[in-house]
Amino acid sequence: MESASEMVPFPLLQTPIESNYRACTIPYRFPSDNPKRPTPTELTWIDLFYNSIPSFKKRAESDPTIPDAPVRAQKFAERYGAILEDLKKDPESHGGPPDCILLCRLREQVLRELGFRDIFKKVKDEENAKAISLFSDVVNLNDAIEDEGQRLENLIRGMFAGNIFDLGSAQFLKLAEVFSKDGMSFLASCQNLLPRPWVIDDLDIFKLKWSKKSWKKAIIFVDNSGADIILGILPFVRELLRRGTQVVLAANDLPSINDVTYPELIEIISKLKDENGKLMGVDASNLLIANSGNDLPVIDLTRVSQELAFLAADADLVIMEGMGRGIETNLYAQFKCDSLKIAMVKHLEVAQFLGGRLYDCVFKYSDVSG
Repeated sequence: MESASEMVPFPLLQTPIESNYRACTIPYRFPSDNPKRPTPTELTWIDLFYNSIPSFKKRAESDPTIPDAPVRAQKFAERYGAILEDLKKDPESHGGPPDCILLCRLREQVLRELGFRDIFKKVKDEENAKAISLFSDVVNLNDAIEDEGQRLENLIRGMFAGNIFDLGSAQFLKLAEVFSKDGMSFLASCQNLLPRPWVIDDLDIFKLKWSKKSWKKAIIFVDNSGADIILGILPFVRELLRRGTQVVLAANDLPSINDVTYPELIEIISKLKDENGKLMGVDASNLLIANSGNDLPVIDLTRVSQELAFLAADADLVIMEGMGRGIETNLYAQFKCDSLKIAMVKHLEVAQFLGGRLYDCVFKYSDVSG
């Protein structure tokens, strides 16, 4: 499933990893729970994944690379549905007890066993093309903001607005369609985020740090294709490059929902750079793309590619972007360097766990010196 080469722990995790790191944020069960009985939290999340089956089946049915796609899509729905029913009866079946990583992995496993490699490919390509055409407008609007603090906040609001485009979240499908129709919708969504303070809101602390410090190397774990990576992350990356920070974008090895993959990200960057290798006038020679070795919309940082581990060893800022990597996994991950978890809350269950609102924002900054 993952990269053929051996996976290693992310080198910037606080050690000892065994006692300091737990990938999944929301505990589905506790040691005192009966191992043979599903907990209420497990049942809630199993149902959430069960309710997503029709949207995945619909995508799979229209996969042009599979000759008998509708038949195989039906088999996917039946097989994955049966696995989830098994987990309801016996939480220890199928490698359980379940957590968000296992539930995602089982879904991808069934899709791949049936020959489905990238059921969101068509929509990713469409959204990437649309976002690429709007990139210069978004960058120019940011560049026109003279006040550095205001410009930073605008870039961060852009990251939240871009993160709306998430086809792994059934509740967000309609909202994503509204926001991705044109550039004005994207720009409007930057201003129409839920009012601050957000459910986790360290923006003011980060703005103060930004005004006093620049990092030498940042590792950014990226999330979705389309507006998320192109209109949200890359304008922020360009600002980091302008300040002299080397940036490593870590993208998935294999396709999973609409997350951008390593090969796709290389192609996107090549389209956005000019003939001199610049991103809208900013030298991009310090921008690197890494294969994270991951193949899911969530990530366990005890298993990353050796390539990423090598590139990350001397970084002094880690950014986990998106609900899967920055909230559902790794929200409480502790690093040896400064870190930022930034994502929009797109599941009611996550909002309830955090004590926030649906569509709330998480901006969690940890300063190791502080």
